[in-house]
Amino acid sequence: MKSWTSPDVPALPALPENLQLHDTSTGALVPVESDDGVGSIYVCGITPYDATHLGHANTYVQFDLLVRYWRAAGLQVNYVQNVTDIDDPLLERATATGVDWFDLAQQQTELFREDMSALGVIAPDAYLGAVETIPVVAQDVERLVELGMAYPVPVPVQELAEGVQPGAAEAFDIYFDTAQAEASTPWTLGSIGNYDRAQMEELFPQRGGDPQRPHKRDPLDPLLWRARRDGEPHWDGRSLGEGRPGWHIECSVIARRHLPAPFMVQGGGSDLRFPHHEFSAAHATAADGVALASTYMHTGMVGLDGEKMSKSKGNLVLSSRLRAEGIDPQVIRTLLLSHHYREDWSYAPDQLRTAAQRWTRWNQALASAPETDRFGELGTDSAVADDLQYALHSALSQNLNAPAALETLDMWADGQLAADSSRERVAAVVKALLGIELLAAEPAHSMAASGVEALG
Repeated sequence: MKSWTSPDVPALPALPENLQLHDTSTGALVPVESDDGVGSIYVCGITPYDATHLGHANTYVQFDLLVRYWRAAGLQVNYVQNVTDIDDPLLERATATGVDWFDLAQQQTELFREDMSALGVIAPDAYLGAVETIPVVAQDVERLVELGMAYPVPVPVQELAEGVQPGAAEAFDIYFDTAQAEASTPWTLGSIGNYDRAQMEELFPQRGGDPQRPHKRDPLDPLLWRARRDGEPHWDGRSLGEGRPGWHIECSVIARRHLPAPFMVQGGGSDLRFPHHEFSAAHATAADGVALASTYMHTGMVGLDGEKMSKSKGNLVLSSRLRAEGIDPQVIRTLLLSHHYREDWSYAPDQLRTAAQRWTRWNQALASAPETDRFGELGTDSAVADDLQYALHSALSQNLNAPAALETLDMWADGQLAADSSRERVAAVVKALLGIELLAAEPAHSMAASGVEALG
């Protein structure tokens, strides 16, 4: 699957890698450092059945900070992301709207690419859809069956596809055996998402689980392979029979084939802590005995009017719609980075206005800076830009504290530093570390470019 075009990222003098991140699995700040000069990260991608809302944009912009930090520290980055282009929510939306599921997935994935490109998000090195990985998913599910980590559950007779007889390969779904995995591997249930059993039992049915499914060994056992049903797309599952993958196994398989074991950071929204990240890690460890990732990093949820923003609620603020209304993507990015990545927050239009005014102020300050370094490479202009780079880097080193980084940029703009800065160097530092592009525009032009006038 094609990705999107990455923005140009200015090269900066490398600063030391001193990163600490909040690790969900331990609930603590932990040092995250590379042993081999490579930063490895997997961020779970979208299920493409609706356009990118601010919650999606928030997740990918926040993880973009991590990629930028590593690059600025001189690391090579290996970034992998998936697209869940076959799953129940996608099929349900396609049926409800009368659109072919494949066309819907293609359309929404393309819109997501456009949003990411507009927001200046660095593209992953490997961008893979679930459909294109089905052959290797089937292989890994077969291995889990062979290892005794998975088991068949009969499909109810009334759900059997036409022509399939009870007892045939196609008449069984395959489930992960949680208890067997706990007994045989280093993974234990709850060790990734850091939830207790009662919390997981509450969350499981809310997030795609089927605890009431008859013949399961444990209500929390997740689906690995869904046997073919009438009217649903299906693929060759080898000895598993025709069908399609469960949700969690796709990320486990993609990560294992494109990243080291364990890789450095597994990322996604906080709603993925359980069951998705819990069982993606479990599947990988059950297959080869090695942990999936070293650190688990999760972004907060974005709401609207006090409720979580979600497709099911229909309370979406779409990135593409804001852009269509004339809001500069740099303003949207500024809004998102004004919140710490772990923060749950609720969107309101006045926040976008504040972000537009803030971005405009930075542009005004940059316009007052000289176009070239008046004092030479070691002069005042260079020193200010170097200090700004160090301050932004230091803020991001402490659990990617983007709000503190933006406050540093405010102080630069509001003090006497702007006039003593090299315009080119400052713009490069801000773009490289924060992904925010400054225009060095005069006040009127900058305000108009931000789209703030469209906010009313």
